[in-house]
Amino acid sequence: MSVDAAFRREFGRSPAGTWAAPGRVNLIGEHTDYNDGYVLPIALSHHVSVTAAPRDDHMLRLVSHQADGRGELAIDDLAPGRVTGWAAYPAGVVWASRQRGHHVGGLDLLIDGDVPPGAGLSSSAALECATAMAVADLYDIDLAGRELAELARHAENEFVGVPCGVMDQAASVLCTAGHALLLDTRSMAATQVPFDPAADDLALLVIDTRAPHRLVDGAYAARRRSCERAAATLGVTALRDIDVDGLDAVLAALPTEELRARTRHVVTENARVEHFVELLRAGRLVEAGPVLTASHVSLRDDYEVTCPELDTAVEATLAAGALGARMTGGGFGGCAIALLPGARVRACVTEVHQAFERSGFAEPAAFTATPSDGARRVR
Repeated sequence: MSVDAAFRREFGRSPAGTWAAPGRVNLIGEHTDYNDGYVLPIALSHHVSVTAAPRDDHMLRLVSHQADGRGELAIDDLAPGRVTGWAAYPAGVVWASRQRGHHVGGLDLLIDGDVPPGAGLSSSAALECATAMAVADLYDIDLAGRELAELARHAENEFVGVPCGVMDQAASVLCTAGHALLLDTRSMAATQVPFDPAADDLALLVIDTRAPHRLVDGAYAARRRSCERAAATLGVTALRDIDVDGLDAVLAALPTEELRARTRHVVTENARVEHFVELLRAGRLVEAGPVLTASHVSLRDDYEVTCPELDTAVEATLAAGALGARMTGGGFGGCAIALLPGARVRACVTEVHQAFERSGFAEPAAFTATPSDGARRVR
């Protein structure tokens, strides 16, 4: 069934257009975005699409092909905490747009896509960004690029209640095909860095562990609070301001091992992003694998956001010949990535499946990632 036909079946009229935004994989730079640090994501070829039409009332009607049920909400009644589940993400974008003074009336939204939900590939940010583009176009709002990403992040922070940084939304909007996005989350300076593993006979393998990835609970927020406490104790605006060369002395000034560990991860992770980019620019991607693995070790030991499934995926890919591997995303479940020779992909996937079976985990999924373009109107 065509998207127009599906929309007419759900809403009894034709749509005005369709907008799509991709999920993302972060190559390196984890839990640095809310510390004013550096991140290096790529956009995936997987997308969330929003097919939409304006309404002449103040009702928001929502249907998702990936979720049961539908939502019908009065826009004037939207407020943080009043909408839960998947509907909170598009509703939050409408709310955030109105909070910023934009005129937004009613909408019918049909949501579809192939970004696996709960996998740490930013399906929520993709939904927010696709919705924000639809709202901007349908209500003639001058909103694009960094401003659109920031509005989507505001919706997730304030309406949904997830204290995320801006990386996911920025990646969904700003990434370009064949490149990784080096984003300075303090200045929002964005640089496209060529990233083409196939040119070196390499592949970037994404392993979806199928371990549920949940960030609304307290674990993610607790990490952010620890970073804020450490920065306040050290008298800096954010942990981004700590230089890795003076790290040992800085850590000695912190009162608890928890704060020292969280700080050590953020500071060394920023340095790893810069080193990884240097290798990319020098055409030395083959040498970048150990940087990825060091990132995982730091996330496992200092930031404590991995889980048995993620650790098993990383260990299995390394045993099968990966040059480097790490968890990606917020952690506590979700996906791992591995940089490996293209000829080793099949053997690596087999090794991961066997390791998961031995451990009694659910069967994982895997695919190779291709750096793709960001959000856009598709029709």
